[in-house]
Amino acid sequence: MSVDHFVLQRPVPRRQHAKDDDEEYRRDTIVHEQQHEEAAPDRRGDGDRGPFDTRRPHGPVVPSNAAYGVRYFHNFVVCTLRLMDPRTAPPPVLHERLSEAIRRTGFTKAEFAERAGVDRTTLSQLLSPAGVRQPRVDTLRALAAAHELSIDWLVGLSNAGPVEAELLDHTSFEARGPSPTDEKLLGWLGEAADYKIRYVPSTLPDLLKTEAVIRFERSRAEGPNVAQTIETTEAQLSWARHPDTEMECCSSTQAVASFARGEGMWSRLGVEARREQLDRMITLVDELYPTFRWFLFDGSRRYAAPVTVFGPKRAALYLGQLYLVLTSAEHVRTLSRHFDLLIRDADVQPTSMGNHLARLRKRV
Repeated sequence: MSVDHFVLQRPVPRRQHAKDDDEEYRRDTIVHEQQHEEAAPDRRGDGDRGPFDTRRPHGPVVPSNAAYGVRYFHNFVVCTLRLMDPRTAPPPVLHERLSEAIRRTGFTKAEFAERAGVDRTTLSQLLSPAGVRQPRVDTLRALAAAHELSIDWLVGLSNAGPVEAELLDHTSFEARGPSPTDEKLLGWLGEAADYKIRYVPSTLPDLLKTEAVIRFERSRAEGPNVAQTIETTEAQLSWARHPDTEMECCSSTQAVASFARGEGMWSRLGVEARREQLDRMITLVDELYPTFRWFLFDGSRRYAAPVTVFGPKRAALYLGQLYLVLTSAEHVRTLSRHFDLLIRDADVQPTSMGNHLARLRKRV
């Protein structure tokens, strides 16, 4: 008999202490009286036809705990059968990613399947948006191995196909305009325009730097030249000024204070250049708020490596002259959670950042 045809008796709560026995007895009495009243119409006219009387609006009355157990078992079986059902639809992103992979290779569908040793009909079923065929693990493994794809990418757990990480060489180029690496970073900013960008700079936030500070940093360092870096900085600032963008930046209070005092790597940077930089940062953090929010955390309690998280799509860790670019969804989420901890422990909030910088400026 189907579970849907059971009528649940009003549940009577169990009592765990003897002092509640009387109350339980009274409740049981009320429930039995109600059952008696409900059954009374069946004893009129033709007499009581029992619990399976077709005139009754529902089926047999069963104890509530027993009906609950039957219903739980029924739901468990249904869920299990759905998981075991080979007709369960594959991840909706699968056919899109397979189609994209075929376009990348330039093969026909038949050639794409043949190179992986997969039946052409099987591939056609996986490519169909309306298909209900659940792919076998060995089928996905064969497609991924033959065409240098990531299984995580095929099923939507990653955002990059052939690789989950790559290294970008941030070396010097004589061509005009941003370096190829900076062009990629700017392109990723554009791709993630609908998402929040999260950024830990290696020194000061690039989009806030003055030309004097850029020239000082690039004077002896390897990598893009001064003109390329200035152009990239201006492009980042233009991006941040767009009202639909959102960027959060985290630095340590010690790093900003060291700059203001001219300590460490900034010891050779003149006082006027540091004052100019602080003035520019005071102006821009006020102008760009709330699309650009700068937090300061205590570097003695937490450490953060230079990184940019481009929404859920990718993260780029700065390794000096190299960027390690991660596209695994789990890696990106982990770095985002780390950034959340930096914000949670921040000592200086974006709303008070201008005042904090102004205090540092007075001491220079």
